[in-house]
Amino acid sequence: MTPIAQALAVGVLALGTAGGAVSVMSRDIPDLAVPDGPWEASAALDGKIFHTIDRITGSDEILRDELHFVGGRFQSLMCQEYCDFGWSEYSIKEVDGTLHVTATTRCPDAPHTVVWYGTVTGDDIRFEATWTTRRWYWTYQIEVTGSGSTTPAPEAGADT
Repeated sequence: MTPIAQALAVGVLALGTAGGAVSVMSRDIPDLAVPDGPWEASAALDGKIFHTIDRITGSDEILRDELHFVGGRFQSLMCQEYCDFGWSEYSIKEVDGTLHVTATTRCPDAPHTVVWYGTVTGDDIRFEATWTTRRWYWTYQIEVTGSGSTTPAPEAGADT
């Protein structure tokens, strides 16, 4: 085989292999869909810390977290400890007397994005979130639901 034919054969083989690799990669998974509306940056929840009990959808895993609101910014203590997410802006809207809140947080050192959406009534919060990790070869997502209060819940097994 001539050198040109060899080079052409290697090129065809490389393209065929690359095409196969692309076909087995997973598609992207969209982040949590936050309802449309007149969202606006706010400091309405500033000073509040919600102590939440969260459940990973499809598993029995229970997580405890603290959601902090300070200076128009939001932080999940668990996300901060896991990947130094830092503080992110949050937005609110009021619908029929209920305060809705959303935030999108990103890890600066890894491809993790967490999208939060919840409602706040007085000192209570209910939310859902998606933690999505996107790499060039796959996307993985964890769905979480949670609720909590500005009053810490007793520890599991603690006497009440």
